[in-house]
Amino acid sequence: MINIIIVSEKMAKPKTLGIFESLGMVLALILVPVVLTLLFITPQQVIKTQGVKAILPPHLRGAMLSTQSHLDAYAKQIGELQARILRLDAQNQRLSKLAGIKSSAEPINERTSVNEVIGQGGPLVKDAPLTEEDLRTTIEQMSADLDFRDEYQGKIEAKLLLKSVLSEMLPNSSPVDAAYSSSSYGWRIDPMSGHRAFHEGLDFPAASGTPVYAAADGIVSTAAQTSDYGNLLKIDHGSGLETRYAHNSRLLVKAGERVIKGQKVALIGSTGRSTGPHLHYEIRLNGNPLDPREYLRNHS
Repeated sequence: MINIIIVSEKMAKPKTLGIFESLGMVLALILVPVVLTLLFITPQQVIKTQGVKAILPPHLRGAMLSTQSHLDAYAKQIGELQARILRLDAQNQRLSKLAGIKSSAEPINERTSVNEVIGQGGPLVKDAPLTEEDLRTTIEQMSADLDFRDEYQGKIEAKLLLKSVLSEMLPNSSPVDAAYSSSSYGWRIDPMSGHRAFHEGLDFPAASGTPVYAAADGIVSTAAQTSDYGNLLKIDHGSGLETRYAHNSRLLVKAGERVIKGQKVALIGSTGRSTGPHLHYEIRLNGNPLDPREYLRNHS
């Protein structure tokens, strides 16, 4: 145990410092000379250009640089999200006009934040940089805005396709006699990695062996086993339209076969990257995923 006793002519009696006060004084006596020494041996020009970081130990300096790099990464991500939002808004406005949707239904009037639309200003008072938590919250909000715009664009695409010459060949019937998971298309937490990932189809949970049906007339382009999709079936419906049926326990048709709408083409299973028996169903146009919910709703 350390006790420091201070004696002075001005004091009526000696003063004994406690353990915490004693430790604080010892640390001060050790650190002050170290800092002064660093100040003297560190070139003044380096201190002017690098500031306090110049006299910090390497591990503390590295921690500061690491924190700054995290903030820079967040700021870059925000910039990329802002650019994507602006591009989506421009695309959605053009698609809305083609689909005959009133401008009041466009996302810029529903979810666009005030900072993106309305001019603002005023004197700068108590300015402070954004914290890491502030940046993370901003990114989460902007990601939600992007999700909304993606969903809105899917609705417009569906309306345009239903009005187009492709309407007769659209895969608009359910591929299985079971309900789909309504939130499975779009951004979600991946059930295996635990990370946020985009899910390009609908999941229909059902018992193994449940029949899978062709959603529209077409020709089987792929009937094979893959690592991610498991036993995968692809049906080409023409003009770039394609449906995919994944994780099957068994495929009942082969590549090159012509199938008709409602024909039994596979049996549900849990092959490939799957946590349990279900059908993973996709609709694609020229390789790009479409939201199958929009086509099932328009058919019902």
